[in-house]
Formats: sequence, C-alpha cells, structure tokens
Amino acid sequence: MPLPTGGPWPPATLQPIYDMFHVLDAWYRGDGDRLSTVYGQLANKARPVNRPSQYRGGIVGMVARWFWGQPTPAGQKRTKLHVPIASDIATMSSDLLFSEPPNITVPTPATQARIDEMVPDLQATLLQGSEVGSALGGYYLRAVWDRDVAPRPWLGAVHADAAVPTFRWGRLYAVTFWRTIEELPDGRCLVHLERHEPGWILHGLYRGDPGMLGEQLPLTAHPETEHLEPAIETGLTRCTAVYVPNMKPNRDWRTYPPGQDLGRSDYAGPVMGLMDALDEAWTSWMRDLRLAKARLIVPSSYLQSLGRGQGAAFDPDQELYEGLETLGEGDRMEISAQQFAIRVQEHRDTQAELLAAILRAAGYSAQSFGLSGEVAITATEVAAKERRSLVTRGKKALYTAPALADAIEMLLQLEASLFGSSVVPERPDIEFGDSVSPDIMQLAQTAELMHRAEAVSTETLVRMLHPDWDDPAVQAEVARIRDESGALTADPLGQSVTDAVRATYDAPADEDPDAAPADGE
Repeated sequence: MPLPTGGPWPPATLQPIYDMFHVLDAWYRGDGDRLSTVYGQLANKARPVNRPSQYRGGIVGMVARWFWGQPTPAGQKRTKLHVPIASDIATMSSDLLFSEPPNITVPTPATQARIDEMVPDLQATLLQGSEVGSALGGYYLRAVWDRDVAPRPWLGAVHADAAVPTFRWGRLYAVTFWRTIEELPDGRCLVHLERHEPGWILHGLYRGDPGMLGEQLPLTAHPETEHLEPAIETGLTRCTAVYVPNMKPNRDWRTYPPGQDLGRSDYAGPVMGLMDALDEAWTSWMRDLRLAKARLIVPSSYLQSLGRGQGAAFDPDQELYEGLETLGEGDRMEISAQQFAIRVQEHRDTQAELLAAILRAAGYSAQSFGLSGEVAITATEVAAKERRSLVTRGKKALYTAPALADAIEMLLQLEASLFGSSVVPERPDIEFGDSVSPDIMQLAQTAELMHRAEAVSTETLVRMLHPDWDDPAVQAEVARIRDESGALTADPLGQSVTDAVRATYDAPADEDPDAAPADGE
C-alpha cells in the first residue's frame, strides 16, 4: 500500500482515539498546565454557548463536566493542583515487568549468544516503551538500523500516539509511524511518515498545516530524512514492527472498529474520573491552607496612606500609635484577628479513599506504592500483600511475551536477510524475572531441613538457592561443595572417612582385618 498523497493526518476515523490519547498523555505527564490546556481545547470544540460541550457525548462531553474541564474565571489565576498518581502507576507497571531483564532462550548456542548480546539495550527499550504503553494502552517495537551508528539493527520503541496501525484478525499487519520534524515560521510544519508493511519500509516527507499532510517533498529536502531511501525491500514476508498491548480488551473502543484491537490504558474506565476527583480534593486542601492564613481586620483610620492612588497599609510591628480621633460614639477602634480552621483529617481521609479506589480500579495493591504502614518481613508476606499487583503483572506478561518473541525473531530474520548474518533465526521463549525476591533466610532454613532429612540432592539444593544460575555454574558449585566436604572428613593419611568405611565393608567376610599377615605375605 503506497503512502498517502495528502489529506487529514491522522486520518479522520482515528480522531476520537487521538483525542483520548491527548488526555491520557496529559495525565501521564503530570503537568497541571497541560491538563488545563487539553481539557480546555476539548471542551471548546463546540462554541461555548451556555457551555454546550457539557451536554455532548464522548470524550468531549466527559472532560467538560470534570474538575479540570471547568474554565478558570476571568481575572483569576489558576489554583488547581495535580497529584501525579498517573505517572506513578505507569512507572510501577514498567518496573513490575522489566525491572529485571527477561529470560530469553533458544536451543541454538550461536543464536542464544546473539540474543544475550542484545538484552541490555533491549531491557532499556522495554522499560521505556512499557511505561508509556501503560498510559496509552500499548506501544510498538520496530526494527531500526543505521550503519553509521551501529553495525547491526536493533529494536526501537514507538509510542501509540505516533502510529496509524492496520490490523487483520486482531493482529498487526502494517503500521505507519509519523513525527513532526520541524515547525516552519509561516505556521506550517514538516511531517515524516514511515510505513512498515510485509516486505517493505516506505518513507515520505510532507509539508502542510497541523493536522493536514499537504504536498509531498523529496526526502533530500530536509537533513533529518536526506539519508533515507523512499522504499526499502526487507526480504521478509512479515511486517518489521510489532504491537505490544498493555492489556485487553479495550473497553472504550470495543465496538469502534478503528480502535477495537488497541490495548487498554491503566487509566481507562473510572480511573481518570477518580484522579480528577483526587486533584479536586488536593486543591481544596491547599485552598484551606490559603484561607487559614492569619489576618488582622483593622479600622480604616488605622491605615497609613501610601500616597494618592497608591492605597493604604497597616504596620503590625509598630509599637506606638498617634492619638486618633474617634469618628463617633459607636466607633470602638478595635483590631480583630481572623483565622479559619484547616480541615486536615477530612481531606486526608478523602484522599486516602480516592487513592485506594484509583489503585483498585487500575489493578494494583496499595502496598506496591508504599501506602501501607505495615512492613512485610518475608517474600511470602510480600506476595500476599501485593497479590493484586502481581496478578496484573501476570496478565500484562501474557500479552507482552508473544509480541516480544515476534519482534526478536523478526530482527534475527532481518539480520540474515539484509546484513548477511549466519545466526539462525529462531522464535525464543520468554520468561519474566521474579519481581518479588525470595527471602534468603527462609530458603536457607528450608534447604537445611531438606538436607537433614536426606530428601534432596546437593544439586537440587544449589538450584533452589540459585534459580538464576545456568547448568555450568550449578555443576561447578556442586563440585566445590563436594571437595570442601571431603576435605573436612579426610584423615591425616589422605583417605577420607567415607572411603575408609567403604573399604572396611567391602573386605571379604572370612578375612580378619586385624589378623597378622601369613608367611610369604
């Protein structure tokens, strides 16, 4: 399929999805100004006659009814504050999956060596992609290469709000990535499109208005694209990009064909509304602090003029006052103090309930965010307290593992096709690291009891204490343990106690080991 020749971009059918991406991105960024701008733009898509946007459906009507969708009154500064729980959720999601590198294995040693070589950079890419994917519902992994940068291709992450995908039967068939590479002085912009489809990668450069592609330019018209070829044949029968969904199904776009195959954001459903309410409660608490500042109310006659047109002031540190004439018998000339109460407990309880509801709806345990006052001692207790987070992590791993395996296999095929690699492309098995480390004391006690009961071998004990070790490391440790055990039980003549006992029991039954030797012996 060729690149588009112009028109709206992203396509009009994806505009509702991109409106939602803008909102999700604003929450992920954690910037109050950005939230106000995005919500204001969506709420004003209809002309504000009696604020009709509040009566519309979809994302436009939803945000207009929320705290962040309410405009700041004219003449007042914005006092709305934001609690960055959304970015904390995205970071936690990424950490649970990729804080430890995944175990990627294949049967062929040469292929395994190549995969081990790419794992460190790949882990960093996955951490970045999965964090943004938690907010936007998913991310893409694409094959990238530049012989001036690296001799081999690598996998790069692309965020969901920079892609126009094509799905077939729920699987990614092709995708067009896009980016604005320059904003021109006349208000126009240059946009680079990069389309990945089976067998080909296409590049195009366009000059148009925001939201419109405009005319297509040669790639040599800008330094960012001058080194690219308009069409690159990959030699593969598959797309050189994969889509990694955060979770499925997507409740928002389940019945909307352009978005029904996209992943679900951690902020989907009631989460955004609860985060909006949390910001409103936090803003109310801070408003109480502002209003509770001590103020003195003094008669106007106490004020000292600062000059014509400059108002008047009162100095509370002045110790002597000149005599003032009362204006009348009812003028008592009193100074009164005013200070409102700060509703600390009410606001704290409200925010605690909202935080608990947000984390429940997003699928995480409060313990994962350090919100529990109890400190777990053993790994079993940690797993019990963080069960909801671990269940969510397991669900995300189910969606991530097949896509990651596809991406690695595709990259190996691309190396063989375009780079002459002799490594045999294979689809790897993916196992995610344990996010809850076992308690070493509990493991040691278990190993001691099993060894004392003679119910387990030395090799099994080593594997239980070191589950991340490979076979050579395990065998070497077993050999060291046996050597040390033998040294501790050896007699001065160099014969171990075990060998001496075995020799005794192996002697013939009619032979007395203590008898004197016979003649000739």
